[in-house]
Amino acid sequence: MGQEENGLGKVEIAPEVIEVIAGIAASEIDGVAQMRGNFAAGVVERLGKKNHGKGVKVELSEEGIIVDIYCVMIFGVSIPAVAQRIQDNIRQALLNMTALNINEVNVHVVGVQFESVKTQETEIDQEM
Repeated sequence: MGQEENGLGKVEIAPEVIEVIAGIAASEIDGVAQMRGNFAAGVVERLGKKNHGKGVKVELSEEGIIVDIYCVMIFGVSIPAVAQRIQDNIRQALLNMTALNINEVNVHVVGVQFESVKTQETEIDQEM
């Protein structure tokens, strides 16, 4: 993956590391309800193991590194603005932590999460 040669030897960064960094950077953004993973990742997470790379796909190609983010947005947010913040945060986090330049950060919005019924009922009860 990302290799850097210095006087002491070489440093290799595994694609899984990029997935974890990108997943954490994306989930930090306000407006992102959750990251979307596959069924196996959901089962593992229910068993108590947090999967920080969930909803992230890293592709190493001739052109460079391509990161795909699959996320669910909170209802009412500006999807283009949140997606832009996700892209900026991931690019900056990966540059700071790995010194790798990313060619593309593609944000795929796979759902919208509405407020839960309990939250709405609580607000109604507080108004009365």
